[in-house]
Amino acid sequence: MVIVVGAGPAGAVAARTLARAGVPVTLLERAAGFPRNKPCGGGISIRVLSRFPWLEPTLASIATLRLSRLYLEGPDGDSTVIASDNAAVLMIRRVEFDAVLVREATDAGATLVTGVEIVRAKATPDLVVLEARDGRRFEAPVVIAADGVHSIVARRLGLNPGWPPGSVAVDMMEETPRDTLDADRSTLWVSYGYAARANSRTHDTTRAPEGYAYIFPKRDHVNVGIGYVLDHFRADVDAHPYALQQEFVAHLRDRGLVTGGSVRKNFTPFIIPVGGPLKRPGDGRVLLAGDAGGFVNGFTAEGIYYAMVTGEHAARAVIATAPRDIPSRLASRYHKAWRREVGAELRDSVLVRRYLFADRRRIARVIAAARHDPAITRSVLDYAMGRASYAGVRRRVIAGAPVVAARLLIDHVRTRLLQPGNSRATISTPPGQV
Repeated sequence: MVIVVGAGPAGAVAARTLARAGVPVTLLERAAGFPRNKPCGGGISIRVLSRFPWLEPTLASIATLRLSRLYLEGPDGDSTVIASDNAAVLMIRRVEFDAVLVREATDAGATLVTGVEIVRAKATPDLVVLEARDGRRFEAPVVIAADGVHSIVARRLGLNPGWPPGSVAVDMMEETPRDTLDADRSTLWVSYGYAARANSRTHDTTRAPEGYAYIFPKRDHVNVGIGYVLDHFRADVDAHPYALQQEFVAHLRDRGLVTGGSVRKNFTPFIIPVGGPLKRPGDGRVLLAGDAGGFVNGFTAEGIYYAMVTGEHAARAVIATAPRDIPSRLASRYHKAWRREVGAELRDSVLVRRYLFADRRRIARVIAAARHDPAITRSVLDYAMGRASYAGVRRRVIAGAPVVAARLLIDHVRTRLLQPGNSRATISTPPGQV
């Protein structure tokens, strides 16, 4: 028997995979029932449909929107529009998407138990024991913890003592019906290094604010929000989160990008891990999947796809491991699987974020290159939507725009040389990467 904690995309996919393999699985969810709301931008790279072929038929029952157009803006107003011949992003509402994934899991045979808020966890030689706030106890030989960025299971079992402020972002967004707040439904609008105007304490004009802003159109709703890496938010932004949201929506309305107004009851700040996966997202009889393990793209902040991938890999690791080998082999089997599929791109996404935000001119140069060079345009889109690795895009940039590549490399080396205490250049990216 396996217990899966958390019925988001990671937990639901893990439970579905286990149940279809004939493994008895109980899916525990903190909310009292489904459907339940979940704050999230709601954008998934379209590759999710080829990676999970069973998903597309289930989407017919919910509102979805497929986009092929990306508007990309830098911190100083530089912008470009990148269009794909085919859909690049799938837009969903989490309240609906999570519900269909859970239905897939229960139809496969998983048992869903709602209203279970886990507050304690301990591991014995043979079992993992979980205790809910209402006193209920659950135990199993294996637990897959997909209980989010603030995973109680991870904390109680010592797998994550807490995220440093440079490894998480605070995302402040609302999901509002189109009859109240509307935007162009053909375009995904993203601004990197967006500077909040209200009560900002930023004095460094070289660095870009470590954050983003977005308009994510859905079929019947619009998601509008701002996100900042937490240490930047604490150091440089004074305003209350909803004051930032009101200012942002007003700014977008003045530019003609949205119509209507913000709705306070639809506004929900939440935390996203953006520092890359934990060094140890699993140990012994416990595996961490999705946000609980830090499986979020550090540059695009997309987490749904990686949650589904790691949920499936966690389940497959359980299926492939003999009961007697679980304490010694389960975690290592899981680590090898997720690293092989998404490890490099998640690592590179953090490097890209740190590098580009260190100097706002770098973002401008990438945008300018994408605006003027069709090959770079395709590369940026492929990387942003998860269809190409950072290493692959780097090779294309060097081949198609060597001047841009050289400038980025010079900027990178100069930055490292000028850091206090550096007596020589030290490159934190893998050798040869720009």
